[in-house]
Amino acid sequence: MRGTRLLVVGVLISMIFGVAARAQEAPRLERLLGISTHQKSLPPPTPPQGLEDHVTNGKLVLSLDDTIRLALGNNTDIRLDRAQIDFAQNNLHRAKTAFDPLVTSSFSDNRAKSPTITQIQGAPVLGTLSQTTTLGFAKTFQTGTNFQSSFSASKLSTNSSLSTLNPSIATDLQFTVTQPLLRNFGLFPNRAPILIAQRNLKQARASFQGQVNDIILRTVSNYWNVILAREALVVQQKSLEEAQKSYDHDKKALGLGALPPLDIYRSESQVASRRVSVIQAEYTLKQAEDQFRQIVGADLDPAIRVLDLELIDQAEPIGDLPTTDIATALARALANRPEFEAARQQLAGDELSIRLAHNSLKPDLELSGFYLGNGVAGNQFNTATPPQLIGATGLGDGLSQTLHFTYPAYGAVLSLSLPIKNHSAEASLADAVVSHRRDQYQERRTSQNITLEVTSAVRALEEAKLSMEASKVALDLAQKSLRADERKYELGAETVFFVLDSQIVLAQAELNLVQSQVNFQVAVAQVDHATGDLLDHHHVQILDPQK
Repeated sequence: MRGTRLLVVGVLISMIFGVAARAQEAPRLERLLGISTHQKSLPPPTPPQGLEDHVTNGKLVLSLDDTIRLALGNNTDIRLDRAQIDFAQNNLHRAKTAFDPLVTSSFSDNRAKSPTITQIQGAPVLGTLSQTTTLGFAKTFQTGTNFQSSFSASKLSTNSSLSTLNPSIATDLQFTVTQPLLRNFGLFPNRAPILIAQRNLKQARASFQGQVNDIILRTVSNYWNVILAREALVVQQKSLEEAQKSYDHDKKALGLGALPPLDIYRSESQVASRRVSVIQAEYTLKQAEDQFRQIVGADLDPAIRVLDLELIDQAEPIGDLPTTDIATALARALANRPEFEAARQQLAGDELSIRLAHNSLKPDLELSGFYLGNGVAGNQFNTATPPQLIGATGLGDGLSQTLHFTYPAYGAVLSLSLPIKNHSAEASLADAVVSHRRDQYQERRTSQNITLEVTSAVRALEEAKLSMEASKVALDLAQKSLRADERKYELGAETVFFVLDSQIVLAQAELNLVQSQVNFQVAVAQVDHATGDLLDHHHVQILDPQK
């Protein structure tokens, strides 16, 4: 006994260490189990497309429309946002699971020998062989009706001398129909998950359209930010050149004795200061270009990432300037903004959830009925000793009896489940009501935000137009003032201070004009975004891929 215990303990210890050793060889175990060899790897993310078509002379040359098209095709955020539609479509597909037909089958084979304890068992050692085959079909319809059918065939043979049918083959075919009469009765409670999933899919599509709208606006803003940074660098470089000319002039005058030695520092300090502004403008441009590359996917390709950018659209507007008013813009937003559609679909889904929650509070009353056909066949023996075979029938005879319902059985059941208190269903109904109320407030907040966005965008457009006109006038006056101060300085009527100050004023006026032009272009896009017209103005359509 003691030796047996030691053997058991040794086996357990060996198993523990064996499992630990195999755990350290997990990859090998996976290969042995066929995990790594049979699992198909998923495809990698789609690489950026279309960028090579816009490379000219070692530069990435893009217009605004080209940029929008590349962003829609390559932007990572769009790929992430698009997944919500795929998930919603999968959920809609999953919601139809309740109506999937089900086919089942089984086969069992049992052999047994047992000692007998009475003479009526018919053998000293009773041996039996039992083989059973079953087939089943089940289907729930959208009315809540559940239909089931089952067929079974059993073969039983024994060495008992008292068995009068040996081997025997018993068959039966049964049909059962169950219909809910209160809870889950009718089309709505059974189709409600599908209807809710359909609403969620529409909401996901509307939300995705709104996200695409946001990404296009961000693309437009990044495009014009690069233009602004590029023009700002040009202005700063021009200002540095003017300061350098003034410094060279003063240095020559100092050599001729026409300028006091201390006055040279003023123009020299301006050169140093404006050189700092040029450096800052250069790195501001680099940062704007990096953000631009990310939104069009150019940062994903090392060969494209190192190319210089050449954006060919000009900030100065061409043609008549667009005009709009707040009332018209609000009406367009109410008709076009996808956020409103998403909110409506959410509220519609909440109403369906409330109706479905009310259904769960009803008693569970079901009526079911069945109809059954039996059949039996086999070798029939008499009761003589030894038994004599007096007849033989086969499986076909049993099936004929079953299919013709020679020996029918039928019945009906009316069942009622009446919970005295259903806390779970009551809480689900309360949650549905609270969700509906919350989404109503979210819809109101969406309306408020869009109203504020539309108002701000229209006013920003008006401000940009006025600022652009004023900046043109200011630039013209700054140019005239600089020419006048340069002339006075040449005549000796003014010091270099006034010339340098006029150069600063002119550079700022040029920056203000570029800034106002870029602000106007962005404001136009913001108005289109606020009214929901941005996709149409850039000829963008969102299509569902064929699955």
